[in-house]
Amino acid sequence: MPRLTIERQPDHVILRLDAPDRRNALDLDTMAALVRELRAADADDAVRAIVLTGADPAFCAGLDLEEVSAGRLDLTEVAARDADPWEVLQTLSTPTVAAVNGPAVTGGLELVLCCDLAIASDQARFADTHARVGIHPSGGLTVLLPRFIGLRQAMGMSLTGRFVTAQEAAGLGLVNAVVPHEQLPAATAEVVAAIAGTDAVVAAELLTTYRLLSGVPYQEALQLERERGRGLAVDPDAVDARRRAVIERGRSLSRGVQDG
Repeated sequence: MPRLTIERQPDHVILRLDAPDRRNALDLDTMAALVRELRAADADDAVRAIVLTGADPAFCAGLDLEEVSAGRLDLTEVAARDADPWEVLQTLSTPTVAAVNGPAVTGGLELVLCCDLAIASDQARFADTHARVGIHPSGGLTVLLPRFIGLRQAMGMSLTGRFVTAQEAAGLGLVNAVVPHEQLPAATAEVVAAIAGTDAVVAAELLTTYRLLSGVPYQEALQLERERGRGLAVDPDAVDARRRAVIERGRSLSRGVQDG
């Protein structure tokens, strides 16, 4: 059963990852459903913006590592199932807005990076734990993160797995703005209204222009990362062990215990 709810408004669609007990982690059914809804919204001329958010308290924890470690989520099946929301987000002509209501980690961080704009709650945090869990990124992280925050900062996040606060993320250029948590829906609505007031054709062309002119050819770089990420074998047992270690580290950090 997909962990996704859809809210349709006159000029935009809100797609909400909806598995709060699992911190909105992504399984194959949810990824496939997200792909379908993104394409449907993009094909609708009345939709001027697509908002991606999560059910509190998290935005998205990335891939459901329990599914990966149990062998129920094989990364080689993502393409076969047409279930790659990151790739689809990278190609939409409709502007996308990430309303980051809580932690956005690894694949969740990649969803934020693949959106055109990002508004963060003051409760949002960002981290890349690919190296900690033993899965190479394939959703655009190594291409997009350094484009937003610079290569040194991007490598620092990826090689340490450290968490970045919402305010630091704004300072780095990872998000457009930070607002109090309860104001996130209203702030996102303001952004959507501003987008809806632009010329739809020019806005779509602008997105294409930005992508074409940003560093290494966009599609070429993303395709190279996908090939490398999907080509690296994943050990489910090792992922499970690392998943437990990441959970314990998160609990320690929430208790105020610093990494040694």
